Formats: sequence, structure tokens, C-alpha cells
Amino acid sequence: MTTTAPVGSVLIIGAGLLGASIGLGLRNLGVETWLRDASPTTEAVGEDIGAGLSERAWAAGAAAGGGGAGPAEGPQDRPVLAPQLVVVATPPDVTVDLVAAALREFPDAVVTDVASVKGSILRGLEERGADLTRYVGSHPMAGREKSGPVAARGELFTSMPWVLCSAPQTAPSTRRLVKALAVELGATVTEMSADEHDTTVALISHLPQVMSSLLASRLQDTPLHHLALSGQGLRDTTRIAGSDPGLWVQILTANAASVVPALHGVQEDLQRLIATLEAPTAPGSRLDVAQLISEGNAGQARIPGKHGGAPKAFAQLTVLVDDVPGTIAHLLSFIGEIGINLEDLRLDHSPGQPVGLAEVSVEPNRRDELVEALTANGWKVVQ
Repeated sequence: MTTTAPVGSVLIIGAGLLGASIGLGLRNLGVETWLRDASPTTEAVGEDIGAGLSERAWAAGAAAGGGGAGPAEGPQDRPVLAPQLVVVATPPDVTVDLVAAALREFPDAVVTDVASVKGSILRGLEERGADLTRYVGSHPMAGREKSGPVAARGELFTSMPWVLCSAPQTAPSTRRLVKALAVELGATVTEMSADEHDTTVALISHLPQVMSSLLASRLQDTPLHHLALSGQGLRDTTRIAGSDPGLWVQILTANAASVVPALHGVQEDLQRLIATLEAPTAPGSRLDVAQLISEGNAGQARIPGKHGGAPKAFAQLTVLVDDVPGTIAHLLSFIGEIGINLEDLRLDHSPGQPVGLAEVSVEPNRRDELVEALTANGWKVVQ
């Protein structure tokens, strides 16, 4: 069923993961969507997956007399592309130039960008004298470890935060249109200033990337038979270390003013821990280590829980599962059949063994019931 879209026509500049995902979501809503990318191949792939119509192919068809891609009425009937909304979904180092150019090229359009830094982009536009009444910066807090249009998903933004950073000059109608875009794509909108946004993401997004990369870098010369002993903790803390270096050079450079204070805070904690462990049996050393770990407990407990609500403690149990197709599906089906809601699931493998470990989280008052049911039906629960 087609949903009425908040905008009549959208041009997406940058057909990578975010741009193509926005395009897929909009096309699912019946929105006329166009793609523009510096790479002809990326733009063509974006069109092939259904994220929008290639502006390059449409222009070529129009020049040839109407034989190329275009809306139902034919390219010859629409010589000028006139989007209501332009979404710039490019790396941060070119975002300012492309937003400024879009504001000039489409004087009747609202323009937004989805870069992960906002303050430097806003200041760059101010320096260029851009029309900020038609611009609002935004940042969908969603992504994948893969990149490019082939990794795009129309549901990428469902239930994810999408931050809007209006400037003082931003017109209310501009803000409403970009907010509608986020809402129609299923996101949850949060509004804050550009500087507040950059300070926030420095701590919750950029610092975790740096820490993950620094930890993973320690593994470069580690013998492989040592790494074979790795548990889920190492995998969890280094998962995002596989991110694109080129993109993160741009992000960290653009948000350095906010990232550096966060790094100084980590540096102080590391120096404190190093000094303590250099004399681990000195009076007060064990207490200091315990305090550091407890401070981490307190911070972790503040991270929102399921569905973005308040953090909630669940009971865990680990089930030994055969590493064969269908076993996990069978386990999940069994838990559902006995009427217990699965709150979380984590999977791990036993090194060198043809079995896996499924860590199941449930309501504490249902844990014993689940253990009994699983055991009675032949599942091995690791207590």
C-alpha cells in the first residue's frame, strides 16, 4: 500500500549507503526520487537497486531526444529537474561545497545533509553566505559496517534516532519538511544545536570508534594461535574497528574540537590506572581499580535499554547449540512456543569445537522456568 509522501520530488546527491537507503525508503513511499553521484557507476547501481532515477542517464536520454530514463511523461516534457527537497549524502569533506551549490542550483528547494558532523558544515555555509533559511543540517544515527549502494536498506532508519540541527536562520517550513522526511522513513527525531550535536557524537560515536581501532591495532603482531583464544569480549570491543579509514579521517578531522576533550578524559583515566598498576599492592591500589571498574558500571547502566526505554536488568543463560543449519531457529521457536519473550540474543562459538553458545536474555522471573523447559526437552544449558 502506497503511503502519501511528505514531499513531491527529492534529489539525493551521493548514492552511497545512506543516500541509497534514503532513496529506497522514499521510493517505497511512492516519492519521485532522483540520484546524483560523482561516480557514474555508483549512480547507475543506485538506480539498478531501485533507490531512484539516475540523473545522468535521464539527462543523456533527454539530450538524445527522449530515449533515456525519466518520469512517465518523458524527459522531453521535463527539461529542468526541480526537486522540492535535496539531500546531500556525501563524505564530510565535500558536504559544504555541495550543499552551497545545491542551494544556488535549486533556489526553490529545501536542502539538508546527512553528514555525521554539523558545526563545521554550518560555519562553512555561513562563510559562503549561503541561504540558510532553506537549509537544515541533519544526521540519521544509523549505518552498517558495509558501504556503497549495494549495502543500502530501505528500512535502515526504522526506529533509529535522526538529529535535526536548525540554524537561527532556518525557516520553520524548512525544518518541518526535513523532519517529515525523517519521520516518514521511520526514524525518531531529536533536535539540538550543531555544537551540541558534535559534542554528543564525539562521546557516543567518535570516541568508541577511536578506542576500538586503538585496541584492534594492538593485535597486529599477535600470533594467530593466541588470537584463537579470543572470546566474545574482544569481538564486541573491536567490531567497529573494521570501518573505512578514509571516512574516519574526515569525521575526526571535522569534529576534532569535540573529540580532543573526550580523549583527554580517557587519557587521564589511563594515566590513573597505569600509576595504580605500577604499584598494584600499595595501600589503596585495589580500591582505585575497583572504583575505575565501578565507574564503568555506572556509565554503562545509563545507556538506554530495549526500545530506547530505561535500562533494565535481564537474566541470562547460555545454551549449547550444535553448529548446524536450523539449530538456532529451532531454539528460538521453542522459546516462543512456551510463551517466554526473548529480550536479547548473543551468539558465540567454542574454538575448535562444532558447537555454538547462545546467550539468551529473558525476564528474571522467567529464567528458572526456561532452564527447566530447555533441560526437559534435551537442550544443554550451561549454568
